[in-house]
Amino acid sequence: MTTIPEFSFHHGGVSVPDLDAAITWYGETLGFELERNFFIEAANAHVAMVKRGPLRFELFEVAGAAPLPEERRHPPSDVKTHGNKHVAFVVEDLDAFLAVMEAKRADVSFVVREKFGKGCFIRDCAGNLIEFVEESRPS
Repeated sequence: MTTIPEFSFHHGGVSVPDLDAAITWYGETLGFELERNFFIEAANAHVAMVKRGPLRFELFEVAGAAPLPEERRHPPSDVKTHGNKHVAFVVEDLDAFLAVMEAKRADVSFVVREKFGKGCFIRDCAGNLIEFVEESRPS
């Protein structure tokens, strides 16, 4: 049996209608800093890589791109369409995180508090879903 080479997560990517607004949103709302800007000629895309510690998001602005469909803005309806859904990050304390997001007027889409765990989804400035989960602590 062939051994699979090691790999690790590098970044998630989202399409946005306004690159500058997205850079500002990811910075002010989630603390990401601009790492670099570049242009992908084959996609006619202006791109920014934003970074927070080891986490990265690649933000794409493409002229004429279609807006995010309404059903992709809410987790229960989004999972009814095939394809990538969201990225998820761990937070130490969901309630503390939600308090900060509400103070920053982030668009909190969905909050889950179940026996299997708790978390929330927020929408970025373009409506893309981002999940934050509080991992269960062993009893």
